[in-house]
Formats: sequence, C-alpha cells, structure tokens
Amino acid sequence: MLLIDPKERRYLITLRGGASFHTHVGIVSHDDLIGAPEGSAILGSTGRRFWMVRPTLSDTVLKMPRGAQVIYPKDLGAILIEADIAPGVKVLEAGVGSGALSMALVRAGAEVVGYELREDFADRALGNVEAMLGQDAPYRVELRDVYQGIELRGLDRILLDLPEPWQVLPHAEKAMRPGGILCAYLPSINQTAQLRSAMEHSRFGMASTLEVLHRTWHIEARSVRPDHRMVGHTGFLTTARLLVPGEEATGPPVTDGDGALA
Repeated sequence: MLLIDPKERRYLITLRGGASFHTHVGIVSHDDLIGAPEGSAILGSTGRRFWMVRPTLSDTVLKMPRGAQVIYPKDLGAILIEADIAPGVKVLEAGVGSGALSMALVRAGAEVVGYELREDFADRALGNVEAMLGQDAPYRVELRDVYQGIELRGLDRILLDLPEPWQVLPHAEKAMRPGGILCAYLPSINQTAQLRSAMEHSRFGMASTLEVLHRTWHIEARSVRPDHRMVGHTGFLTTARLLVPGEEATGPPVTDGDGALA
C-alpha cells in the first residue's frame, strides 16, 4: 500500500493486522487501511490526512528495498519499447541489481532468466519480484558471470546492466536467435562509445543509442512553469539486432530488370 501525506511524501508499506505505521506527521493504524477502498482518505493520530492507493510499478521501484542502484522508471519504459518486450519473449538479464528491470520485464509478459555475480543482489531481486508479482512469476536468477559465457540458447532478448557489455557480444551471438535484440544500459558515454565500436566488429547491427530526460511541470492557477528540479541524465540505452552474415544469407540473389546482380 502507498500512503501519501499532506506534503505529497510517499510511503510504501506492507499491511499487517494490528500493526501501525509511524511518521513525524502522525501514526496510522494498518487496521484502518485493511478493507478500505483504494483512493480513500485516512486520518492519522494527529488528524492529518493520508491518501491510500495501490503502488504503481514506478512507486515500487523507487521505494522498494534495494542494495544496488535501480534503473529509473523513465528508463524502464524506454527499455521495454526499445527492446520490444512482449508476452512470451525469452529474456536474459545480466546484472539484476535490486530487480527493478526484472519486475518491468516480467509484468510485460516476458520469461526472464537473470545472471548475477552477487548472491545478496540475487536474493534481493528475487524477493522484490516475488513481493510484487507472486511466487509463480516466470523469473529465476542464476549466480553466473556473463563475461564467461551464456549457456542459454534461442534467446529473443539480452539486456545488460554491467560495466563492460562489449565482453558479452561473442557469447550473445551464440545465445540469441537471428534478429534478436541486445540492449545495454550504461552510465557514461565513454563506455557507450566502446560498446558501439565493438559492435562494428560483431554480428550486431542496426545499432542506436539514446538517453531519456524527464522534466515535470508546476501547474497552479496562473503559475505554469517547469519544475525547478528534473531527472536528467541517468544512463544511455544502446540497442542492436543480431544479423546473419552475408555468407550465411539464404534465398535467390537480387537482380535488376536486366538480370544483373543488384
């Protein structure tokens, strides 16, 4: 449940009978929340009003327990579109962190396997995904170093949130189906440039790189202006498609009207 106080501060809580939530603007009994309609106003012990709603994915990502830095919601949405995530798509996610991207992928219908080096990160990601999507979610995490190889085959997508994704390209070529999409999330343009350079010597083509800037607006009566603060740079998204080399291409040669090779 998400509680929002009079100053629009947000608190993510798990409801339990007989428990209470303590904040500097008052105490809220969980029993007052359990069974109340979503969107209700609840009064705390000091008479302050709290709104109660179910948390969105964005709320959960920003407020959930985490060990590693999460991918921001503005980038999660872009990744889902750029990597063309859809129901039934088989995804390898390397570097699961706290599970923010994992939750977005699974909720979009993908079947996700995570590779993670740190056991504490893997446990945290599994716990966060299970808390939001249930124990039956098509998601598992293996303690593996993706730089050393990928055992999976026939993958539709590979998503990388790690420092040196160019090391993964040779393994990804073997693990993905032709036409599959690789997407890498990197904090610096130097890393991104090195990845793009490595892609030029691989089977990955049709590469593109973008970043997403998120600016909200203050709208109150006649005061309409951009907010003073915004979520600017967080990371660069690079996507590419796995292509079939020319010598492996199939089908008849393409000719012009005179029968010459086009």
